[in-house]
Amino acid sequence: MGKKILVVDDEQPILDLLGEAFTHAGYQVISTDSPEKALEILGREKIPVMFLDLNLPGMNGLELCRRIRAVNPMAQIFAFTGFVSLFELADCREAGFDDYFTKPVKLAVLLKAAKDAFERLERWRGR
Repeated sequence: MGKKILVVDDEQPILDLLGEAFTHAGYQVISTDSPEKALEILGREKIPVMFLDLNLPGMNGLELCRRIRAVNPMAQIFAFTGFVSLFELADCREAGFDDYFTKPVKLAVLLKAAKDAFERLERWRGR
């Protein structure tokens, strides 16, 4: 089984694009447009790397990150958003995001972030 990535975004074209890019790079991608569905998925499956949109309907990406972090402190969680302010960046850090990206972001940047995240997890497991 490949390395799993969860992508949560309320825009289907972004889910499709990231799903295709990560799959092509050899990852197993699970995606959803709902933070609540994301939590259901994470209740069933161990997914170590995640990309979460900050602007989601219902529960926002910050709250989703906090809830994931509470049960999975080792996860590598990345935020991405079309709207960013210095205040939000501080909120992202406080919520537990490992890094953030502003849309539009180059796929190569996200692919490198995923690769680096899996390498970081492997180093931590090796200790």
